[in-house]
Amino acid sequence: MRRLRWCAPVLWLVLAACFQAPATIPLTSPGGTPAAQINPAWPLTGQARVATGQRAMVVSGSPIASEVGRRILQAGGNAIDAAVGVGFALAVVHPEAGNLGGGGFMIFRLADGAASALDYRETAPAGATHDMFLDRAGDPTALSDVGHLASGVPGSVAGLVEAHRKFGRLPLAQVIAPAIELAGQGFLVDEYRSASIEGYRAQLYLFPASRRYFLPDSGGHAPAPGTRLVQQDLARTLTAIQDHGADGFYRGWVADSIVAEMERGGGLISRADLAGYHPIWREPIRIAYRGYSIYSMPPASSGGVTLAMILNTMEGFGKLPPFGSAALLHREAEAMRRAFIDRNTYLGDPAFVKMPLERLVSKEYAAKQRAAIDLAHATPTPPFDPTLRDGGSTTHFSVVDADGNAVSCTTTLNDSYGSAVAVSGAGFILNDEMDDFTTAVGKPNGYGLVQGEANAIQPGKRMLSAMTPSIVLDPAGQLLMVLGTPGGPTIITQVYHVISNVIDHQMPLPQAVEAPRIHHQALPDAIRLERDGFTPATIATLEALGHTLEFRGRWGDVEAIIRTATGWQGVSDPRLGGGGSGY
Repeated sequence: MRRLRWCAPVLWLVLAACFQAPATIPLTSPGGTPAAQINPAWPLTGQARVATGQRAMVVSGSPIASEVGRRILQAGGNAIDAAVGVGFALAVVHPEAGNLGGGGFMIFRLADGAASALDYRETAPAGATHDMFLDRAGDPTALSDVGHLASGVPGSVAGLVEAHRKFGRLPLAQVIAPAIELAGQGFLVDEYRSASIEGYRAQLYLFPASRRYFLPDSGGHAPAPGTRLVQQDLARTLTAIQDHGADGFYRGWVADSIVAEMERGGGLISRADLAGYHPIWREPIRIAYRGYSIYSMPPASSGGVTLAMILNTMEGFGKLPPFGSAALLHREAEAMRRAFIDRNTYLGDPAFVKMPLERLVSKEYAAKQRAAIDLAHATPTPPFDPTLRDGGSTTHFSVVDADGNAVSCTTTLNDSYGSAVAVSGAGFILNDEMDDFTTAVGKPNGYGLVQGEANAIQPGKRMLSAMTPSIVLDPAGQLLMVLGTPGGPTIITQVYHVISNVIDHQMPLPQAVEAPRIHHQALPDAIRLERDGFTPATIATLEALGHTLEFRGRWGDVEAIIRTATGWQGVSDPRLGGGGSGY
């Protein structure tokens, strides 16, 4: 196939010229007054990174990757081509979460209205066992977080190639070419990426290949801002995919390198595991909310179902209290609590678990859940029932093309830098997704989620995810918004917040993304709040209602696009280092 070869020096001059300092929009209501009950000390006011485009838009966790997507669109590619190009580029320029060694989910909504969902979640190796991460006392060990045993069979390459096969317009070789150029010729590490690598130095330093690729200075530290990071081994891997498609990763020398790495460190992924991996096309979850329609991801992601349960419960309250008020936060926390109880009890890989999805996402079930909410008191989370019943870090990118095709994609290694194990000779980090299984029934995993047998480890099973790539249509059925975020279980509640902020509180998208967030996941039984986001009066009232409050730093990196009167607006979360590019 014909290859698109970009001259690296020219590419970087173009990137520097095209990616200008983003505009910001103040955190105000549509009427121009301060948004209700946000703490005046909230530091993200007016800090969202905003890009505009009359015809098309790409937003991602890296401005460089977004620019790659824009160039693919302008070269005649569609939204799927751009999304695949961005996905491969993120594997180079955003190593904490962009990946070849992880997995993810995509929601597609084509210009003709057809919607699809692609599941390329990792799977448990054939050698995995139910209690493989427990010590003699039955407690979880750190082996599901760091090291070779933590990795599931990667799905990212198979997913990106399959998305392109079904919907792409340009040759795959042309779509991957920018990522190869970025890896082989290098890219300039920015302040965010340098700090990110340094922040995970201790884990990366444990493994020789990771140390060689990401801690290259003589003292074993991250590249300083402004350093050109060249990744020749990763370029070789990407070229194998360019030449041979998914077989270039799941068979041949790259697969041999993965298996050799497993053998060095006591991991489980085999050649048969790699050769047998396949992504799965699924029917999206469709949520009706106040006249709008939302497409989101079905299991093996819990995102769409849990989002539906929260939105359905909130819809029945009618007009919601003002943003930031204790009355609103109490309702949200109780809706989230109930949704996560069901998420943690019922949901899992549909190939292994029978789930009562129709009931869980119904308006009737939401009415029963809402009726149990006491508006004057917090409802303690009951003891977890682990029985099976019938019935970090991650990154997100969103793309809309000039024809109106849209892609919402969330991809992950689980924790930042995954297992911290890089494949020697191949240049990429492997995931630590095995921790997303129920490693110990009824006991918390790395994100504090207490889950049941539905998500227990079984060979070939997809571990449950919280990823929630979503597409929103307006009441006329027209594309309105594309969004998603990283953040572990908070992914679901972040996506809820942005959708509700736009629809219920009529916030402009930059304000909806900047606004402070809360999260409740049933256990631990506490509302997590972003520190400095809410007023002392709101906090005091929540405590009087009986809530336990935990104040945290910032979480998430929402990358969202919204239709405007003049085209498209891309908004990147000020919490991390993303950016958009449109035309």
